[in-house]
Amino acid sequence: MSKLLLLLHTPHFSSIHRRALTSLIIPSPPSPLSSLHLHRRSLPLRNLSFSVKSKEEEEVVGKDGNEAGAEGKKVNSSESGRVRDEDYPSGEFQFEEFSWWTKFTVKLKMLVAFPWERVRKGAVLNMKLRGQISDQLKSRFSSGLSLPQICENIIKAAYDPRISGIYLHIETLNCGWGKVEEIRRHILDFKKSGKFIVAYVPTCREKEYYVACACDEIYAPPSAYFSLFGLTVQASFLGGVLEKVGIEPQVERIGKYKSAGDQLIRKTMSEENCEMLTALLDNIYGNWLDKVSSAKGKSREDLENIINEGVYQVERIKEEGWITNISYDDEVISMLRERLGVQKDKNIPMIDYRKYSRVRKWTLGLSGGKDQIAVIRASGSISRVRSPLSGPGSAIIAEQVIEKIRSVRESKRYKAAIIRIDSPGGDALASDLMWREIRLLAASKPVIASMSDVAASGGYYMAMAAGTLVAENLTLTGSIGVVTGKFNLGQLYEKIGFNKEIISRGRYAELLAAEQRPFRPDEAKLFAKSAQNAYKQFRDKAAFSRSMTVDKMEEFAQGRVWTGKDAASRGLVDAIGGISRAIAIAKLKANIPQDRQVTLVELSRSSPSLPEILSGIGNTLVGVDITLKELLRELSISEGVQARMDGIMFQRLEGYSYANPIFTLIKDYLSSL
Repeated sequence: MSKLLLLLHTPHFSSIHRRALTSLIIPSPPSPLSSLHLHRRSLPLRNLSFSVKSKEEEEVVGKDGNEAGAEGKKVNSSESGRVRDEDYPSGEFQFEEFSWWTKFTVKLKMLVAFPWERVRKGAVLNMKLRGQISDQLKSRFSSGLSLPQICENIIKAAYDPRISGIYLHIETLNCGWGKVEEIRRHILDFKKSGKFIVAYVPTCREKEYYVACACDEIYAPPSAYFSLFGLTVQASFLGGVLEKVGIEPQVERIGKYKSAGDQLIRKTMSEENCEMLTALLDNIYGNWLDKVSSAKGKSREDLENIINEGVYQVERIKEEGWITNISYDDEVISMLRERLGVQKDKNIPMIDYRKYSRVRKWTLGLSGGKDQIAVIRASGSISRVRSPLSGPGSAIIAEQVIEKIRSVRESKRYKAAIIRIDSPGGDALASDLMWREIRLLAASKPVIASMSDVAASGGYYMAMAAGTLVAENLTLTGSIGVVTGKFNLGQLYEKIGFNKEIISRGRYAELLAAEQRPFRPDEAKLFAKSAQNAYKQFRDKAAFSRSMTVDKMEEFAQGRVWTGKDAASRGLVDAIGGISRAIAIAKLKANIPQDRQVTLVELSRSSPSLPEILSGIGNTLVGVDITLKELLRELSISEGVQARMDGIMFQRLEGYSYANPIFTLIKDYLSSL
């Protein structure tokens, strides 16, 4: 029997999210029409069966709570018993010159390095940032950019005596503000080495400029596309469409900010949804204005004037001091040649991102210390088992993550663990199974959750099992609410002449099976009670997890999405920062001195498998875009209880024509041909 499946994707909170498929209704064979189950979209909660716990579970919960409390003795605690953000170590990067002995050993290592690790003296690291940026590690056969490898390359370049500076090409970025903040932080850290970092921006909007303004200099060609026009947020509503085709959504929504139900039953934005989206947009816009104006030594009013005047001329941008100069790429390279003292008839020695990624940290004397911290990366939509359409690293597969968590728990090698999360949620059962394993791990050693672009709903569900939660200022998190329902397709069936009859046993056997009619009064009552019960369990468990009263958690729940900064001020997150701060906190919890180097062991490192190689070749030859594969994968795994954050689309004015999700799908498909 075919099903109408609603896909509510979460963006990675980009100003323009061109790949967002806010909602699609797709029939699949064999039957032409059927019901949609809007399963409980529960959010960051500890356990689906909070009210029923074994003694063993109670002991684990107690140990975990005591462990956090015991570790908290090392720093000051707030009145609520939770450690304050300012009392955690900052994890700020401190560039330290190598001793003469270290410099000598590094030179020896370079002499015996593999051929692919050889770099010419005075080389410039040429990095191109564009498109999607994954939070997962990439193998040499994988396409696209990897955030951990970008950051690692920047740090390696800071210490590599062969690298004189970085030439950074920045084009349209399709990632969230969490990743952008991490890259920007590493650029600022690199500048502490005294080496130059120059940005070249042929196309520049708010996100690209946010990264570029952290560099020493910014160059743009005369024909550059500058579109610093501001940010927008939008929400789509299907109420009118479904009404015209004869579909009646019967939605039970718990949480006034839980807008997934609004998308189906409303034709306009509710006051609560408008309040939430306005707050999110204000957070992003305010942060952008403050950071950019500060970086360029301008006032916030100066920056707002540029935006509100709609300035697009590169000459005007240069005159106002927002870029260093107007130059073509070859002119910038010529300028760098003169700066480095390279003869005009010689080329600057350059090394690209991919080749430099193969230079080992060991070669540069950055291999770390004896103490090891495990890093488990969890990115994408959450599912319990792998789908046949799932690509390597494209989703969080619970059974695989659990295997890694258990290996860390059973090993004595690791002093602590960091769970790096970049997920809008997904299967609630899968989230709960991972939550359990993270709790067991946290009972034996410190566990820190580090949030990337988004860790909401099922993603936050996972994070809450850790002892300490670290998020970026603009990480999307929270979204504690429930929405469930079904489609009544009776009028549609009548219009097209389709009929369906059901023979059942049991009073409520047809509760979700009979999509050809609305709920009976007793069915509607049961449905409402079930949703209320689900919300109560999730909310109460969130309160327990964050050491709050239920009434206090109720203020922050109700399906509301928070930025990391606002979540921290409300006790949903412990500290603000990136992966470096998570490492510093892990060292604190594991009694490792802050000045001692540690070795990070990535347990999610991709291996160059034959299917991945063939998949990459197939994409190139056939043009099968990742958006279509992700869509099919979501269709294949979307059954069952879902803990997924509502789709929110943030958009720049320039990209408005791509706001429609159908246009997005068509555009992405055509661009792959």
